[in-house]
Amino acid sequence: LTQPVTPDLLVSPSSQDGDLGSECPEDRGNWTGRLDFLLSCIGYCVGLGNVWRFPYRAYTNGGGAFLVPYFIMLAICGIPIFFMELSLGQFSSLGPLAVWKISPLFKGVGMGTILIVSLVAIYYNMIIAYVLFYLFASLTSDLPWQHCGNWWNTDLCLDHHVIKAGNSTLPANFSNTVSPSEEYWSRYVLHIQGSSGIGDPGSIRWNLCLCLLLSWTIVYLCILKGVKSSGKVVYFTATFPYLILVMLLIRGVTLEGAWKGIQFYLTPQFDHLLSSKVWIEAALQIFYSLGVGFGGLLTFASYNTFHQNIYRDTFIVTLGNAITSILAGFAIFSVLGYMSQELGVPVNQVAKAGPGLAFVVYPQAMTMLPLSPFWSFLFFFMLLTLGLDSQFAFMETIVTAVTDEFPYYLRPKKASFSAVICIALFLMGLILTTEGGMYWLVLLDDYSAGFGLMVVVITTCLVVTRVYGMKRFCRDIHMMLGFKPGPYFRACWMVLSPATMMALLVYNIVKYQPSEYGNYRFPTWAEVLGILMGVLSCLMIPMGMVVAVLQEEGTLWERVQQASRPAMDWGPSLEENRTGVYVASLAGSQSPKPLMVHMRKYGGITSYENTAIEVDREMEEEDEEESM
Repeated sequence: LTQPVTPDLLVSPSSQDGDLGSECPEDRGNWTGRLDFLLSCIGYCVGLGNVWRFPYRAYTNGGGAFLVPYFIMLAICGIPIFFMELSLGQFSSLGPLAVWKISPLFKGVGMGTILIVSLVAIYYNMIIAYVLFYLFASLTSDLPWQHCGNWWNTDLCLDHHVIKAGNSTLPANFSNTVSPSEEYWSRYVLHIQGSSGIGDPGSIRWNLCLCLLLSWTIVYLCILKGVKSSGKVVYFTATFPYLILVMLLIRGVTLEGAWKGIQFYLTPQFDHLLSSKVWIEAALQIFYSLGVGFGGLLTFASYNTFHQNIYRDTFIVTLGNAITSILAGFAIFSVLGYMSQELGVPVNQVAKAGPGLAFVVYPQAMTMLPLSPFWSFLFFFMLLTLGLDSQFAFMETIVTAVTDEFPYYLRPKKASFSAVICIALFLMGLILTTEGGMYWLVLLDDYSAGFGLMVVVITTCLVVTRVYGMKRFCRDIHMMLGFKPGPYFRACWMVLSPATMMALLVYNIVKYQPSEYGNYRFPTWAEVLGILMGVLSCLMIPMGMVVAVLQEEGTLWERVQQASRPAMDWGPSLEENRTGVYVASLAGSQSPKPLMVHMRKYGGITSYENTAIEVDREMEEEDEEESM
């Protein structure tokens, strides 16, 4: 015999679970600690780009003067879109695909996001594999890229240790020489001499292949239980890089010649501010550094409780990310200043960006320090922890997006599904472990998240503000947080953010330059393949529109109108959070007013119920105005 069921409204408050438990959709899972979400966002945003892109971008675009456009673009583009993405995720408790119940006509935007994130996850984990390779190589008494004379070195190799000891003279054609660390990277780690170009990948480098397998294994073990496991790992991976960064910073500024590098990094050249390129570079740095449009922020916010204060979290993460970038610049350029003094060359000759900084210049600088293996290990361990939590976010985005689409089949098997995704992406990434793998990595890096990502973010912004409606969106935020976004956010969402990103998109297309790696120019077919990668994510939007329209009935215009309206079950995932238009729109909903459920649970009306009453009253007034 089945047990009699007590009607919901007759259950006493004491027999209910605690406040937190009642707000969490249990079958989906959610953050288990107060800081899980905040640290995951910090870990996601603070990545390799903060260390290897920001300092170089700052010094090439006016030094200290670059901070002016950087913070202006953070205010116009970064903070508002960051807050919008968190709001969408938290309000709906859905991933980047299912969240398009807000306007099913544009579900293709979610599909485009997943395609971009998948391509980025493939090559980002390869960078983590390189970091692991160098991490293991640092576990020696003498760093292997310290001296010439190894089997991979050529006659062009020039060992600065030998010159400094006075055993050799500086060759006349100094500019044609190569450092041991550069030959170690290109000729030993990549073995790029075994490939003639992108069309000739050569054989697989098995040591790199094993490092890639290890990095995917680490990622899988950390996301095995979804946010319950990755939310705990970030307590280490999001905080430990700061400890190492401070150690590297203190070590850097105490070196002789450090001030030379810092001066080079920060000396303001205000004439640069008159150049449009500097403003575009600042916007690009903000855009990619905060990770907007990749779906990671939306995914993380979807595991929050309904009333989590994401407004406060937005400012903590975005400003924290900016400060970290500036700090990393001091740590990098102080060491580059020391290095330029040791080599007797100007700082701009040793400064590089991207993998060149992480795997050539900085490792070379490490060989000049006492206890060089220790500092090298610390540096690469910092890069590992910076990279891993960004990779967790990419994987969590893909897994959450698909499991939210098929919750009945995939949620109970989330661990197995995560394993399938990791194995598939590992196999796709095997081409990156070949001798010509670096060419493929550069191609993926240049095109996978270029203009396609900007189109995705611009479309999201326009759909939320124009199709769904600014008034509705602000009302949803009011329901969650107890206040409406101010004029600053509304102005940015309506005009400033989309206009800035449109300018970015146009600039990227007008100033398009073919990919290159060193002196190697990519063939036309590789360029076309890269452009197709970007275009495919954009094509997902019209493809999604066609599918959505075909699922509706009526004339074409009626179908478009119906498909652009929010789905019937759009809104907060839990019944007690549904007020106004969202009341009783959940499948199987029985309660006439979620407010009554709240009153029973809390024994009175809380501030959030006051907000619910206010929202309901506002909506009634608006309906009356429209009917008049």
